[in-house]
Amino acid sequence: MEQDQKINLRDWINKVILGDSIDILKKIHDNSVDLIFADPPYNLQLENDLYRPNETKVNGVSESWDRFSSFKEYDDFSIKWLTECKRILKDNGSIWVIGTYHNIFRIGKIMQDLGYWILNDVIWIKTNPMPNFRGTRFNNAHETLIWATKSKESKYKFNYKTMKVYNDDLQMRSDWYMPICQGKERLKLDGIKAHPTQKPEALLFRIITATTLPGDTILDPFAGTGTTLSVAKQMGRNFIGIEREKSYVDLIEERLKKTGDSFNEKLLEYPMDLKPKRIPFGVLVERGFIKPGELLYSSDEKHSAMVLANGTISYGKKSGSIHKISAEILNRQANNGWTFWYVKREGRLVGIDQIRKSIDLN
Repeated sequence: MEQDQKINLRDWINKVILGDSIDILKKIHDNSVDLIFADPPYNLQLENDLYRPNETKVNGVSESWDRFSSFKEYDDFSIKWLTECKRILKDNGSIWVIGTYHNIFRIGKIMQDLGYWILNDVIWIKTNPMPNFRGTRFNNAHETLIWATKSKESKYKFNYKTMKVYNDDLQMRSDWYMPICQGKERLKLDGIKAHPTQKPEALLFRIITATTLPGDTILDPFAGTGTTLSVAKQMGRNFIGIEREKSYVDLIEERLKKTGDSFNEKLLEYPMDLKPKRIPFGVLVERGFIKPGELLYSSDEKHSAMVLANGTISYGKKSGSIHKISAEILNRQANNGWTFWYVKREGRLVGIDQIRKSIDLN
């Protein structure tokens, strides 16, 4: 497709677009979105009607969008949409794809063939799964998510420290326990669930928290009932949804009207995962934020060192970097001088790291 046939992404931001996912994806420029969450058709139709023990019929996935005549047809479809997603994903963006045993292994193989770099497979363990009514197999109580980047070199976002605190100061594991969509969260039309595979908001909340930042743009090429879009809106992210079924688009638009921006900008900050500005101490001196001759203090003011014009500091008969001198004071091999030293401003101690973070060198 020629470049002039591409759309201006601003025209689609925070909207759901009606149309075939592959056709719509082709209209999006290269390197346009920060994160993709894809919940593609699983190709899992029941071969025969399935009934519960009380003789009520189980509503499986029988919609036309989940019907494929063969594995080859499904693979060809998967190759097309995954190829387009790789093209429009930013170099340092990432993609999540969810599926079941019916399709996830085929998806994973295709992703690797296309050059995606798989970071994790995450197992969503359903705490309230649908029973296996026939009693012929194990109760299928999980789905698998693949988290990947465009290449091994991608510098993807992962809010590791945030997720560790989220998980009571333990590393977040790749087995996630949460219930399937239920109760008031389950959208219905005429008393019947609107979509057979609606995902719970909790699942998207965790993914978006872990791998995006406020203001990022998230794409969902199979929007369904719009869970990704709704959670993105609540969390201060931009979104683009693609959905081929008009009834679902109408449902999503109504859902988004009722979805507020749940968190204000302050509540969306990720201070633990923000990397400090890479500004040498000497730059603070040459720009006048800290002046030659000024004293640096330890937090208890038991130690002080004088700032020299060349960006080193003098402590007694020794001189060196803020890191070297603080390490010698603490009798360590190494130490982070940014967190050790303070200056006095208006009679109170202010950390030099706080000064570094607050300045604008542009």
